Amino acid sequence: MASRKESMSTPTAPMVSTSSGATLDSPVKQIQIEGLVVLKMIKHYQEEGQGSEVVQGVLLGLVVEDRLEITNCFPFPQHTEDDADFDEVQYQMEMMRSLRHVNIDHLHVGWYQSTYYGSFVSRALLDSQFSYQHAIEESVVLIYDPIKTAQGSLSLKAYRLTPKLMEICKEKDFSAEGLKKAMIGFEHMFEEVPIVIKNSHLINVLMWELEEKATVADKHELLNLSSSNHLEKSLQLLMDRVDDMSQDIVKYNTYSRNLSKQQQQKHQYTQRRQQENAQRQTRGEPPLPEEDISKMFKPPQPPPRMDTLLIAGQINNYCQNVKEFTSQNLGKLFMAEALQGHNS
Repeated sequence: MASRKESMSTPTAPMVSTSSGATLDSPVKQIQIEGLVVLKMIKHYQEEGQGSEVVQGVLLGLVVEDRLEITNCFPFPQHTEDDADFDEVQYQMEMMRSLRHVNIDHLHVGWYQSTYYGSFVSRALLDSQFSYQHAIEESVVLIYDPIKTAQGSLSLKAYRLTPKLMEICKEKDFSAEGLKKAMIGFEHMFEEVPIVIKNSHLINVLMWELEEKATVADKHELLNLSSSNHLEKSLQLLMDRVDDMSQDIVKYNTYSRNLSKQQQQKHQYTQRRQQENAQRQTRGEPPLPEEDISKMFKPPQPPPRMDTLLIAGQINNYCQNVKEFTSQNLGKLFMAEALQGHNS
């Protein structure tokens, strides 16, 4: 992987086997994550993530009935395009082999990625998650939002591709007709899986010690009433995506007009040919040879509809983030108003 930007490639799934308790017809209905895994992901971003820089890593664990237990993880190392000798799949296999030697869970169950203000719905993520779920049916992607977490509440969500979208990706039919036939909309692309964080007794002790050592400002970050910067940035990203959607609509309208214009030209050409053949027949001349109209009038290339669905999905995600953030802040404002009234 050349870079950790969202516009760059995302990790690919190695061909590894799943745990013995998994069956292909049993979807994952719950994610159980060890607290150590969450701390490792947060630590990974704090060490290597800078602003919009995206960090990624591998999730390890096992499947128990319909529950996916994530017990360990390891990050992808930072490297640039100059590191041509770096083999990402070989690196993953070496890491899992080393973990197996020290008797640590080494089964590959997905990957994680940080996000910048919830900007993770992209074609790169779609392709990467498809390769994971195609190779390992129970795979998930964990999305960690460090900016939202800094507001006082942990933002960690697990997503999987829906069965409908998996079928579309297997057939690689992203045309408007194919998506319409499969009844795929932006709301049918990803499914969120509920997450439960489980801590061992040692982790609980560590968390209690960190809680006692934390400063007063850190403890009350959840009560911070400041929201202008976060809300302003979220709305700006939302408007940018709406502009992208408007451009896609213009492209599709242009395609529709060109297609309609070409249909009229084909109809006019067919009528002229029929009139010419009728005149030649009255003069006793042979009709003109048949021509392949499809070669003469090549249909315009339709714009990709999957990109439009991804933009719509990202817009929906921004709206949900703004809704959650504003509802939390309104609750804090009402609480602060009631507290101020009580003290006065």
